[in-house]
Amino acid sequence: MEINSISKCLLLLLIAVQLCCQQIHCSVTYDGKAILINGRRRILISGSIHYPRSTPEMWEDVIMKAKEGGLDVIETYVFWNVHEPSPGIVLFSSFLPKNHRGFPVWLKYVPNISFRTDNEPFKWAMKGFTEKIVTLMKGEKLFESQGGPIILSQIENEYGALDKKFGAVGHNYMTWAANMAVGLRTGVPWIMCKQDDAPDPIINTCNGFYCDYFSPNKPYKPKIWTEAWTGWFTEFGGVVHKRPVQDLAFAVARFIQKGGSFINYYMYHGGTNFGRSAGGPFITTSYDYDAPLDEYAFLSNYDTTNAARVYFNRMHHNLPPWSISILPDCSRVVFNTAKIGVQSTRMTMLPTGSPMVSWETYNEDLTSSDQGATFTTFGLLDQHPKLLVQSTGHALHVFINGQLSGSAFGTRENRRIKYKEKVRLRFGSNKIALLSVAMGLSVGLKGEALGVVSANRMSSVAWVQGSLIAQKKQPLTWHKAYFDEPDGDEPLALDMHSMGKGQVWINGQSIGRYWTAHATGDCRRCHYTGTYRPPKCQAGCGRPTQQWYHVPRSWLKPSGNLLVLFEELGGDPTRILLVKRSMRSRCVGKERCAVAIANSNFGEDPCPNTLKRLSVEAICAPSSRLNRRN
Repeated sequence: MEINSISKCLLLLLIAVQLCCQQIHCSVTYDGKAILINGRRRILISGSIHYPRSTPEMWEDVIMKAKEGGLDVIETYVFWNVHEPSPGIVLFSSFLPKNHRGFPVWLKYVPNISFRTDNEPFKWAMKGFTEKIVTLMKGEKLFESQGGPIILSQIENEYGALDKKFGAVGHNYMTWAANMAVGLRTGVPWIMCKQDDAPDPIINTCNGFYCDYFSPNKPYKPKIWTEAWTGWFTEFGGVVHKRPVQDLAFAVARFIQKGGSFINYYMYHGGTNFGRSAGGPFITTSYDYDAPLDEYAFLSNYDTTNAARVYFNRMHHNLPPWSISILPDCSRVVFNTAKIGVQSTRMTMLPTGSPMVSWETYNEDLTSSDQGATFTTFGLLDQHPKLLVQSTGHALHVFINGQLSGSAFGTRENRRIKYKEKVRLRFGSNKIALLSVAMGLSVGLKGEALGVVSANRMSSVAWVQGSLIAQKKQPLTWHKAYFDEPDGDEPLALDMHSMGKGQVWINGQSIGRYWTAHATGDCRRCHYTGTYRPPKCQAGCGRPTQQWYHVPRSWLKPSGNLLVLFEELGGDPTRILLVKRSMRSRCVGKERCAVAIANSNFGEDPCPNTLKRLSVEAICAPSSRLNRRN
């Protein structure tokens, strides 16, 4: 992801795990055309799955779906901020993610440290973590050289822009990081993404929407696309960006046509930014991007509006605009990027019938703060004074004498806040309290310190049962309720449409930050032809950017599950719904559909002795003549 576009977590290690690994000692090398496994060149299709963005109970299912979807490789980052909560203490038994751009928070307090540059304290910490991770992986025999599944490792992430900005000290740091990684002797190649001057034997790779233009810095290195962006991140208050699957297929086919041999879809499974782990100030709790696909002569039509008729190998071929056709035998077209169909199912969220019961509230204490600055004035005052506050925070709440007077919010484009509003002051002493919020970082809430999110510590808090919760809509208020786990195994979510902005915990586990800010943008037009950029295809205008928030079933008990939320602005928690995801097919008017398939349906096999995959979309009409079984 582009550094100048998003505050992406700095993740110093990346690993590529081959899904079909045999437990034998293998050799992973490379040449100018491809990664070689046991001397054999491979075109590898990979997908990004970030394990902290799902629960351990979900991993097996996610990986199996990736394999069934046609992936050869899974790419993941090793999250420094998750695994080293204290200096030198590397943990994998639990996840404690905090948003500090991928760094553990303690790193900030190391004396004389300067991040990602030729700085000895930073290099000492980074080397220590990297060595510990590699040692752990070697101990489990996870590298392909040991018979394990890891075929590639990455050091640093999209450092090239900073390298140029920092000059000599940036180049020195990058070179040091490369040499340090190679010296760990993993037995598999190391890569650096978006690092044009990566030293040998490091392979420099490409990230982006298109990478057909990319060439590695040496002719004996393969052309690798480490992040093929399937969509774009979503920010609170913004639209959802959709990349047409035809364009993604076109980009991948053109990359292979130009000599590419490794494509990694970013993301293949996006998941959830649990807790405060969102990668940027306004990044939503959901980290889902868009979607992936599959894959010998290539015929191309780069025109964005006109189809083309070409004569190739004594045959005429019609090419739709902005498309590539693949001919494995140089005559028969078996695939065209413009003719890929969209998904044949539609996601809907249905109420589970498990109500939230026994709502109680607890108001955050605003009176226990330090006295702060005071001032006294004499004489005549403006009858309508204005309060001016300028801040580099992302949100600001203003309280006058304990009452919310107003709020201000930044955006991703303009994060600085300027609050300039009239305030009502009373005769005598007035108290002005300002709450400044940095998205994704910890907030000094007294309720959280008292343990209101945990059922074991709630006795220390005076919760109030209230029948007027919905009418009051009090800001800076804690709410709690209980619910039972619904039947079935469908994925669950909280529908937070009735709330404003805050955070949610289930049985003491944070499912992340919610914000029902409505999306603004232009959702009127979208077509797959032409170069894709995030503003091109937008969805969700006029609706909350994110309405549903994933509730992992593994966090639930059969009954008595505790829901706790902290609401900053004011909302109606009694209208929160627990919903389940339902995938509805488009088989209209029929309870069952059957499709007869035989080899004769497809004619001559263009790729004999090769296992095929078949996708079928059936549109069933409720006509009486179709009711009989064939």
